[in-house]
Amino acid sequence: MNTTPASPDTPVGSSWEDLVTVALLGTERRTPPLRDPGQEPPVALLDAAAVETVRRRAGVRPARAAARPEPAAPDPRTVLPPAAARRLAMLLADRPGTGGGGRRGAAPDLMELLPQWLASANAHGFAAPPQTLPALLDAARGRTDLRPAALAFAGPRALWLARLNPEWRFALRSAPGGGASLPGPEESERVQQLWQEGLFAERVALLAAVRSQEPAAARELLVSTWATERAEDRLMFLDSLRSRLGADDEPFLERALSDRSRNVRATAAELLSALPGSALAARMAARASSCVAVDRTRDTPMIVVEAPHECDAGMERDGVVPKPPAGRGERSWWLGQLVEAAPLGTWQERFGGRSPEEMVALPVADDWQKELHAAWCRAAVRQRDPAWSRALLGSPSAPEAGGPGAVSLAERSKLLATLGAGERAEWVAGFIGTHGLSEAFQLLGVCAVPWAGDLGGAVVDALDIARDAGSYPWSFSGVMGLAERCLDPAEAGRLDGLTSVPDETENATPGAGGYWSEAFQRLVTTLRLRAAMATELTPPAEAG
Repeated sequence: MNTTPASPDTPVGSSWEDLVTVALLGTERRTPPLRDPGQEPPVALLDAAAVETVRRRAGVRPARAAARPEPAAPDPRTVLPPAAARRLAMLLADRPGTGGGGRRGAAPDLMELLPQWLASANAHGFAAPPQTLPALLDAARGRTDLRPAALAFAGPRALWLARLNPEWRFALRSAPGGGASLPGPEESERVQQLWQEGLFAERVALLAAVRSQEPAAARELLVSTWATERAEDRLMFLDSLRSRLGADDEPFLERALSDRSRNVRATAAELLSALPGSALAARMAARASSCVAVDRTRDTPMIVVEAPHECDAGMERDGVVPKPPAGRGERSWWLGQLVEAAPLGTWQERFGGRSPEEMVALPVADDWQKELHAAWCRAAVRQRDPAWSRALLGSPSAPEAGGPGAVSLAERSKLLATLGAGERAEWVAGFIGTHGLSEAFQLLGVCAVPWAGDLGGAVVDALDIARDAGSYPWSFSGVMGLAERCLDPAEAGRLDGLTSVPDETENATPGAGGYWSEAFQRLVTTLRLRAAMATELTPPAEAG
């Protein structure tokens, strides 16, 4: 076989593969077929590619006729108003910038407003215009956080399209039952057939749907096949019991504590500990109470702790993980799990009727305070107990930003999530007024949108103070981005005065004034855009 490389002056064939090779190597290294003497090689390559394209297309044989697809299911929802349809097209046409961390300028980030627009459109019950469905599906394919709202808005026609395009198949996986209608609890034969014969995703969707209407019926479905399910499937099915969890679920969950899978056992124990009246909760309360007590022999009452010396089989069955993570002591690890799983009502009786605030304020002997308070934090979040959350958060204006029991920003955010929307906003506003914005980003993320007046005012005031001080502006970009999406649009008028370039102080960061001006211009423009979006999506009857 001749392996001598071709000379650059040697023309190659005109097959499509040969032409692609020339294009990849370059016409200086490979000569394309010349149709006219003196023709430039790049032009000759393009001419040859055009001729070959026509030849390939002309030579295609017609495919066998296929059955025409069934029409898409009708979408009975209200037609989207024309102004809102134009706005949607504008939002979908926007693409995130490709710059790496540079200045964003004063233009709003339209793609970041799409989730809010979709939520509002779904709340009003509008149907997606058919011509926007491909762009909606493309947007949802690229951003998983958009999928639930985008697919709900896109409706049945999007699922019809998804069956015809492999790139949109994610929509079928995301939709309950792959887009097929699920039987209701009253259709017992169809429910049983789908539960016994359906694909895993269909069974998960069916269990969730039945659970939302008839919790007992869903639990009986699970019991009927529990022994034959795979461990990973049992875990997913068990997780569905979080919805409408009640005392009737306890016998089944108690049996699941003896499951072969450690993950299944842990999930069953977690669910049981969320039922304060369960037998597991009582066992955990007894164990935790034997470890934590109040020493009344001292001048000032003090909490004393005697952590467990071993993790016995009973503790393991009830969900206590015996091996601690690296760098953590065994006894403190076991203690934390016991206190976290014990009903919080245990401590009021154990500590002589004291309130959560009084218990949190008690000193703790031998450096156990951090461990005990952290476990109480996790218990308050798990049991959704606002009284304990308030006690552990403490006053937002306290000198220590961490509060008496919260040990991290993430922990504080979880505690705040157990409070009502108004109380949450009030606490975070007070925190920002005392500590500023440097530690407030995660806390703002759990507040209801749009931000309440006091909270929005606190954020704007803190940004204004940072602007006037000439602070390093890029460190506030995260909060500014949140403000664009969460601040009440009615605040736009108040912010107009902050869009000018401030005078730079002696210690100001160079160029900070221009950045702050752009950031506030973008914020005002975005708020007015959100106000227009809300007006466009408001039906005439509501607007009047």
